[in-house]
Amino acid sequence: MIDKTWASAAEAVADIPDGASLAVGGFGLSGNPMSLIEALHDQGTKDLSIVSNNCGVDDWGLGILLNDRRIRKMTSSYVGENKEFERQFLDGDLELELTPQGTLAEKLRAGGSGIAAFYTQTGVGTQVAEGGLPRLYDGNGGIAVASPSKDVRTFAVGGRSREYVLEEAIVTDFALVHAKMGDTHGNLVFNKAARNFNPLAAMAGRVCIAQVEELVPAGELDPDEIHLPGIYVHRMVEVGPDIDKRIERRTVTAGSASEGA
Repeated sequence: MIDKTWASAAEAVADIPDGASLAVGGFGLSGNPMSLIEALHDQGTKDLSIVSNNCGVDDWGLGILLNDRRIRKMTSSYVGENKEFERQFLDGDLELELTPQGTLAEKLRAGGSGIAAFYTQTGVGTQVAEGGLPRLYDGNGGIAVASPSKDVRTFAVGGRSREYVLEEAIVTDFALVHAKMGDTHGNLVFNKAARNFNPLAAMAGRVCIAQVEELVPAGELDPDEIHLPGIYVHRMVEVGPDIDKRIERRTVTAGSASEGA
């Protein structure tokens, strides 16, 4: 029997070195592996290349690593909620590989599935395929590094010829993910929207570290309810159900409270 549980988040991330690449689950502030991110922050790891849908906000999620300038590069699909991200990117202190959201998800899934690359229609006819998107500014408003052009080919699918752009898979040194429940063999169950990018990030990491709200013995999870099999997960840390779960943006319509009473 393989028990993948670790005593603490600090121990589980202790061997992540400076300069490592990480795939990190989460969408906005939903499903962020916050205990693992905080442990990584506390140990001072820097020069990180991170693949995640977004970079949290200024004081939460991956934003705490960004604020202390621990991140060298982000591969993301959305970064609009983080002002510090904007500052560092425009000042030339942070590299950004902006990727369409569905393409990013498939790049992670492909990496975990042993697929080197794939063709997609997303991005054809844009700078995603043609190149020229700013990846790194020079600090003076100029572009130091721009995205390269990608291979575009025509395929006849369903009797209709269309152009497709080649996208390479993503594999990272480590993955950090959050799940509602897991067993000691690493099988994971996610909660509703917190599922988001977590399974895909887990698949892409050579070493996947999962924080779970509840840890149960192997065999207690119904196989039909498991969202991610334990073959993708290498370390498990139980963080409990009472961890802080922030809401990125709350919108309340005027008068809604009295109307719903």
